[in-house]
Amino acid sequence: MPLDHAGALAEQVDALNTQLKHHAAVDVLRTAFDAAPNLALVSSFGAESVVLLHLASRVKADVPVIFIDTMLLFPETLNYQREVARTLGLRRVQVLRADTATTDPDDTLHQRDPDACCDLRKTQVLNTALADFDGWITGRKRYQSGRRADLPAFEVEAETGRIKVNPLAHWTPEDVQTYMVENNLPRHPLVARGYPSIGCAPCTTPVAAGEDPRSGRWRGQQKDECGIHFVNGKMVRTGATI
Repeated sequence: MPLDHAGALAEQVDALNTQLKHHAAVDVLRTAFDAAPNLALVSSFGAESVVLLHLASRVKADVPVIFIDTMLLFPETLNYQREVARTLGLRRVQVLRADTATTDPDDTLHQRDPDACCDLRKTQVLNTALADFDGWITGRKRYQSGRRADLPAFEVEAETGRIKVNPLAHWTPEDVQTYMVENNLPRHPLVARGYPSIGCAPCTTPVAAGEDPRSGRWRGQQKDECGIHFVNGKMVRTGATI
């Protein structure tokens, strides 16, 4: 990407963050679609995903949605994805899958190298899908982990020239739950069974009372994020709940 374009994009993102610092998520979404109309929403259809999907569908009814089926997801997640898409009238959901025939033919890579498994089944698929878009919308929030504590509403991926939009960056857990109740949104069935953060079935366990909500992800391993992306020219890990 030309340096002059990269600099202009960074300035645009800084201006948007300043302009919308105290604005609601719906304002962030409207502004995002005005600034970069060719945006995709990336969703895991996990525990809290329905909130962003509902908001975005009200701002842009035909918003493109990317859902990566890792082929290791819980059956409940696959059923929930179809239910939410039907309930919200999402007409442009892309269900994408990796080609694992050569790299992980027996579906055991997650046992030997969970980072490589996430890269194969999620990150590579996502990066390929996003090549057709100017940017993407995520459901990341500041409260989800320490590395997201300063998460802004808008970011720029210097390596790709894409804008990353985080409309719910400032939301609290209470905001999320209140929105779901007030809008009568369908809940992921695994949440009631002790899964506040939901990823692939082999790498997700129930969470006990008092535990961190993400403690059930890759339990017992030195890992708490699923993919690697570039943000502002720096390689960072980004969470599975997108």
